[in-house]
Amino acid sequence: MPRRWTPLHEDIKVPVFKNVIYAMKILFKADKTLLPAAIIAQVSTQVFSLFFQGVLFLKVLLNIIQGNMTFEYFLRVLLLFLGVGLVYEIIIIASDYAQNIGWKKVYKGLNNRIFEKACSVDVECYEDPAFYDAYQRATEILTHSIFMSFIIDMSMLLGNIISLVLVIGIVTTIDPVYLIFLAPVGIVFAVEIIKSKLLYKRDLSMTTNQRVKAYSQRTVFLKDFSKDMRTSNIFGVVINRFNRAVQDNIRIIKKYGMKLFIYSMIGSFFGEFIPIVGTYSFASYQFIKDKGLDISGFSVVLASINSVRQTTTGIADSLAELTNMALYFQNLHDFFDYESKIKSGTEEAGEFESLEFKNVSFKYPSAEDYSIKNVSFKINRGETVALVGVNGAGKTTLVKLMLRFYDVTEGEIIYNGKSIKEYKTDSLRRRFATVFQDYKTFALSVYENVICHEPDTEERLLAEKALKQSGAWKKIQTLPDGGDTVLTREFDENGAGLSGGETQKTAVARMFAKNFDIAILDEPSSALDPIAEYNMYENLITATENKTVIYISHRLSSAVLSDKIIVLGNGRVLESGTHTELMQAGKDYAKMFELQASRYRDEESEVSDYA
Repeated sequence: MPRRWTPLHEDIKVPVFKNVIYAMKILFKADKTLLPAAIIAQVSTQVFSLFFQGVLFLKVLLNIIQGNMTFEYFLRVLLLFLGVGLVYEIIIIASDYAQNIGWKKVYKGLNNRIFEKACSVDVECYEDPAFYDAYQRATEILTHSIFMSFIIDMSMLLGNIISLVLVIGIVTTIDPVYLIFLAPVGIVFAVEIIKSKLLYKRDLSMTTNQRVKAYSQRTVFLKDFSKDMRTSNIFGVVINRFNRAVQDNIRIIKKYGMKLFIYSMIGSFFGEFIPIVGTYSFASYQFIKDKGLDISGFSVVLASINSVRQTTTGIADSLAELTNMALYFQNLHDFFDYESKIKSGTEEAGEFESLEFKNVSFKYPSAEDYSIKNVSFKINRGETVALVGVNGAGKTTLVKLMLRFYDVTEGEIIYNGKSIKEYKTDSLRRRFATVFQDYKTFALSVYENVICHEPDTEERLLAEKALKQSGAWKKIQTLPDGGDTVLTREFDENGAGLSGGETQKTAVARMFAKNFDIAILDEPSSALDPIAEYNMYENLITATENKTVIYISHRLSSAVLSDKIIVLGNGRVLESGTHTELMQAGKDYAKMFELQASRYRDEESEVSDYA
């Protein structure tokens, strides 16, 4: 599997048999009873309805009518059929129960695997359209019930094959010549496989359009976009994209429509017309000309041929569907087998002592220019460091490199004297508490948003303390269920929405609730008023005593509080030092600070009045 997502194209070739086996392994891993239960049920249904009821019972009944067997023999056979029917009903009931339980386990297991994979891939994947297409195709396995169809088709295939063998055996005992008229069904199997590949190519070429449609539907529905939708012309743009996606899909369907129609007609000719017309004509000839075919044989042949037609059509359809689904399983296979660029090390990251950038350069995948170029600096334990600079200076990129969301293009990042690549990724990231610029809250309770799992009694108290430190607790107390209030009304009528400032405070509370060595705050007060910002910084100073703090902010008030300031511009370190040193130097930092000076004086006045 390549390191980057590779867009699939219409001419892709995939191993059908291997993918069927792969799908069966996934099913057995999720639940070992589902597929066997479905196969037993379908085989029983096919054999009982097509062979026992449709052919064998009819043969016995007609032989009795012709006087070839006694009534007592018929009663014994009837009792046998009743016994078989009872066993069949028991099998179906037990199988249905096992399938209902099994399918829920499979659906849960597969969803969890897809979600876990999506959360474990490289962050750069979320900047790659091919990844979203791959994710879309993987989730279609479940949303389009591909696995459920796979189970049904596998069981129907086996059931139809067994029924076909039994029915052909009955027909052969009457006259082997009938096999000549059944031979063309082999062509049907080949035609259906070709048709299934065309269907897959058609669906594959519609993947991006399906994603555009889903995005448009989601955008119109979500609250985050509702105000912009109503105060601008963006709604029309979104609808136009949706309509273009639909029109593109119609064009694609038309492109493949005629080929699919022709293959369907060929399949019907060899699968139904020749077998039915041929066998009916030959049976009628034998019966009329008295060529050894009596009424019993004639009726059985007609019933058998109908069963053969049903089973062969069923086999062809199942093979075609399995071939088509096997192509979809390739999507799932590729998705699960994707290998991350970020390879975890083997060592546990110990308590933080120092972090050093040594001549680090970095550019994003597919980017032509470097976002970071030859950056060097060192952060020691207990220091408060501010990364400042205009938008696009590379501040947030540095954080992504520290957390190993990306690996450096050149140079090295050293944690406690060793390259960060030598540490287990999860172990390294646990040492950090991070509040990102694009902070998010989830449709969970306030406490769950802070603790990041279902909290126990002690953790609820910890979350409450963290919310007080971030300044959010006063607002949380006013919510219908306090800290247990769900932060959306989408799933809970007692849920609540927070303002931008309160949402940011809740996100910051996660940091206060976490046991960390290094706090990284990317624009932590962007949505806060001056008073709230002052209070938050006061609490941060207390909560992060003897810990390392890295501020990223356009508001240089955080820089004033820092032990070290690193000024970035165009991906390079322009200067570094304390606030006093940089102001005395009179360079970039001093100019930025002077531009904000009047605002800071106003804010400090407000804070003084408040204090």
